[in-house]
Amino acid sequence: MRRLGITRRAGARGRTRRAVSVGVVCGAALAVLTCAGPTQAAEDRVPHWELKDSGTTDVRFRGLAAVSRNTAWLAGSKGTVLRTTDGGASWRNVSPPGAAGLEFRDVEAFDARRAVVLAIGEGEASRVYRTEDGGATWTESFRNTDARAFYDCMTFFDRRHGLALSDPVDGKFRILSTSDGGRSWKVLPDTGMPAALDGEFGFAASGQCLVAAGPKDVWLATGGGAHARVLHSADRGRTWTATDTPIPAGDPARGVFALAFRDRAHGLAVGGDYRPDQASPQAAARTADGGRSWQPAAQPPPAYRSGAAWLPYSRSAALAVGPTGTDLTTDAGRTWRTVDAGSYDTVDCTPDLGCWAAGEKGRVARLEG
Repeated sequence: MRRLGITRRAGARGRTRRAVSVGVVCGAALAVLTCAGPTQAAEDRVPHWELKDSGTTDVRFRGLAAVSRNTAWLAGSKGTVLRTTDGGASWRNVSPPGAAGLEFRDVEAFDARRAVVLAIGEGEASRVYRTEDGGATWTESFRNTDARAFYDCMTFFDRRHGLALSDPVDGKFRILSTSDGGRSWKVLPDTGMPAALDGEFGFAASGQCLVAAGPKDVWLATGGGAHARVLHSADRGRTWTATDTPIPAGDPARGVFALAFRDRAHGLAVGGDYRPDQASPQAAARTADGGRSWQPAAQPPPAYRSGAAWLPYSRSAALAVGPTGTDLTTDAGRTWRTVDAGSYDTVDCTPDLGCWAAGEKGRVARLEG
């Protein structure tokens, strides 16, 4: 229940190819985001999303792994996986053979050659594939055989250790673990997992309902229950604690859709109500204590947001994206302002100052300065 696109998922409007302003962030560490004075008028000095031609308009990309400014992976509907190694100038279709009927919603990439993709769905529709040669060949490393499980997203701590999240089975969220880079997986014991709320699940909206920071810390986001919660584990998914967030819930369309942590302490949560005819007040929250407590944004995004990412080397700047626009915070999530009206589902940034976004109708863009 949880899965934009399979049952009840929000639609969004497409855009023609163009460059749109994303605003200016002042900070010496952000070379791509130049600090502009009040008299600056040169458009080419203002960072903006520059749309790249993915070669398709009938695939929705909710999975995105940014490796660098030049290399990125996309995973989407119709079993589609694309890869670029030239900054988005060209995209190679590297979809696993026979996967056309699958819904890929997450991709985690280690470099230009090694990546892991997650397909979602009931029962055996939830699968994991891995490639070590840039998508020339793929190995199916996991296929869900439990009809009660439905995998939503995954994350990696390093090149070897990773987790995948399933909606509750027998009243608790199920965690899948790998210690060999996604070559093999096992279900972790649920003895350290708190009970799920009635109707609670994860959203497979952007590949960001499960995120890690550092060698052992991981957080998962929930919706659908009476409260939108964030669960935290400090031991790679063995034991968890749950905390309520101020993001509205109480409905299958509401909750926390994405998390972003810049370190073990500082994190952002975004979400809301994905239905386009419903308002999303308090669509963002922040934490400075590793998720033990969450504070609502004083000025949240104006609508539902499904993806979030911290800008490289910044302690205060981050982006949130959704079907109706991109928002920027420069004060670590206290306030947000809309800086672009284009439709994106997910966003990811890299240490070499590369930020990418992707979404419906084959949309993919890179942040340009």
